[in-house]
Amino acid sequence: MVVTEDEELLDDLLRLCAAAGTQAEVSHAPGRQDWAAAPLVLVGDDSAGRLTAAGPARRSGVLLVGRDQGDPGMWQRAIAVGAEQVLVLPAEETALVDRIADAAEGAGAQARTVGVVGGRGGAGASTLACALAVTAARAGQRTVLVDADPLGGGLDVLLGGEDAEGLRWPALASSRGRIGGAALEESLPRLHGLRLLSWDRSGGTAAVPVAPAAARSVLAAARRRGGVVVVDLPRRVDEPVAEALAQLDVGLLVVPAELRAVAAAHRVADSVRTVLGDLRVVVRGSARGGLAAEDVAELLELPLAGELPAEPGLPRAAESGTPPPGGRPRTPLSRFCTEFWTRALPGAGAKGGAV
Repeated sequence: MVVTEDEELLDDLLRLCAAAGTQAEVSHAPGRQDWAAAPLVLVGDDSAGRLTAAGPARRSGVLLVGRDQGDPGMWQRAIAVGAEQVLVLPAEETALVDRIADAAEGAGAQARTVGVVGGRGGAGASTLACALAVTAARAGQRTVLVDADPLGGGLDVLLGGEDAEGLRWPALASSRGRIGGAALEESLPRLHGLRLLSWDRSGGTAAVPVAPAAARSVLAAARRRGGVVVVDLPRRVDEPVAEALAQLDVGLLVVPAELRAVAAAHRVADSVRTVLGDLRVVVRGSARGGLAAEDVAELLELPLAGELPAEPGLPRAAESGTPPPGGRPRTPLSRFCTEFWTRALPGAGAKGGAV
C-alpha cells in the first residue's frame, strides 16, 4: 500500500513497485482493515503528519519514504507514524525495491545453505553435493542445487539431466540487481524433485565468466524461498566464489583419508576460511592403512562432520546419472546425507515446500 499525495513521489513509488514485480494499492486515507492487511505500507513523508493524526494502529512493515536527506524531522515523523525504517530517494531505491519484492514474495526464513568443496581433485565433492540435494528433496524440502564450478564436469551430468530444459549459468552470468526467487526457481531445470543451476557446454567456460554481482544476486534469490540450497564449489576462491561463500551457513571440505590429500586440503581450507567461518571436514573412507577420520580432522584443525565409507558401484552410477548420487535411500552415502540434514535442519520432519 502507498500512502502519499505527492504526485512525483507517487510516480516513483509505483515505478519501483513495478520493478519489484508487483502492483500497489494507492490510498490517501487508508481504512483500518486495509492498513492492517497490506504486507507492506509505504508512507510518503508528505502524508506522515496527517496519517499520525488519524491514529492508525501500530504494525510492522511500515516504511517512511521521502526525498530530503538533510531533514531531521523525517525521523521524528517516522517514529510518530510507527515506521520501522526511513528511506530517502533516489539514493536508496535499490533497498526499497528489495523490501517491496520481499513483501510481494512473502519472504520468510532463508534457506539452510551448505557449500561443498573438495580438498583435492577427485575427492568426491560434486557427488556429495548432489547427494545432499537429492536427499533433501526426497525428504520434502524445497531444494536448489547450484554448480559454482565452471571447470567441473557438470552436475547435470551427475544427475542425468544434460538435456533438461531450463536456464543455465550463461543466461544469468551478467545479472545485476535483484532476481526474484520464484522467477529463478521456475526458470531452472527440475531433476529428481530439485531445481538445478548448472553450466551449458557451448563455446567453453571462458566465454561466460560470472560477475560477482551475479553470483551474489543468484544465491540470494535461491535462498530467499527457504528450504535448502546446496552449492558445489571450486577449490579456488575468486570474487564470484567469495560471494557464494559469504552466503553459506556451513561448508563441507571433502578429504580422502590420505596424507597427500590432507596436504592439498590445507591450502584449500586456508583460502575458504578467509571468507567462511564454519568449515567442517568430511573424510572419505580410506583403504586399509589409511588415516582415521579423527586424525584427518585434527591435522586440518577442523571439526569433523562425519566419515563417508566406500560405496561400491558409485563411480559406475555417476557415469550414467542413474540412479543419481543419494538416489538409493539405504546406501552409505544416502545415510550420511540423511543424518547430516537431521542435525543441520531442526524440525527437518516438517516439509519446506515442494519446488
